[in-house]
Amino acid sequence: MQYKDYYKTLGVARDASQDQIKRAYRKLARKYHPDVSKEPNAEERFKEVNEANEVLKDAEKRAAYDALGSDWRAGQDFRPPPGAPGAGGGYQDFKFDPNAANEFSDFFSSIFGRAFHGEGMDARRRRGQDQSAKIAIALTDAFQGTTRQIKLDMPEAGPNGQRTKTLNVRIPAGVTQGRQIRLAGQGSPGRNGGPPGDLYLEIDLAAHPHFTPEGKDIQLRLPIAPWEAALGATVKVPTLGGSVNLKIPPGSHSGQKMRLKGRGLPGSPPGDEILLLEIVTPPANSEAAKEAYRKMAEQLTFNPRAQLGV
Repeated sequence: MQYKDYYKTLGVARDASQDQIKRAYRKLARKYHPDVSKEPNAEERFKEVNEANEVLKDAEKRAAYDALGSDWRAGQDFRPPPGAPGAGGGYQDFKFDPNAANEFSDFFSSIFGRAFHGEGMDARRRRGQDQSAKIAIALTDAFQGTTRQIKLDMPEAGPNGQRTKTLNVRIPAGVTQGRQIRLAGQGSPGRNGGPPGDLYLEIDLAAHPHFTPEGKDIQLRLPIAPWEAALGATVKVPTLGGSVNLKIPPGSHSGQKMRLKGRGLPGSPPGDEILLLEIVTPPANSEAAKEAYRKMAEQLTFNPRAQLGV
């Protein structure tokens, strides 16, 4: 049996790109199509062009063909090397229409035919692909843990190419922004009896009206009154686990940070709640409030711009 040089058939170099192979095939297919060509050997050439394209357009087939061709020299009969698909091994994952078998040469069939027909195949089990998706949850759910039902369109072999999968997912307490939860076996199905892939859910924490997460810590801007900052006070502070009492030291100022240990997201160790003090000026929206400010201005010798030298 003579070796067929598929690259020569399409008129491309052995290192031709897939785009070059596609363009060459289309050009020759138009030229030799039996319905339009006036070439005397159009039908035979059309089959040769299709056979060459069938192999070279597919990365796996092309790799197998290139490996088999390495033992061939011009003028020799072609014998597939030991272990090659046509020599008792197997080459898997090709889709083949048995009704179109006569469209291919003996050379093609000797290399790929047995694998195409499923005879003597050493079909490899292939693990399914991993899949990923995002899941948005509230910060309170991240603190407490929760169970969510999600629906995902998953790729799958079949006429539609996908199916909708419904899963009940347990979100553990203490998950942080961007963390991935692995659901073993919930990815794409395997091939040839291989195991399915995994599904990775990436946590996306929804914005909270008060708290800002930073890893396992949470931040809170805590408004305090001027007299609370000046004299000190004990105030109620919200946390994800409920309100707690906090002692504001005398002489506190805006921008000062305080820390509530262990009041962030749970874990080992748990995160903290970081408080950023913010002095809020009461509005002068009544005559009494205005009078109080006038007395402060008269009685307090305070220049807030002293550090500016003015």
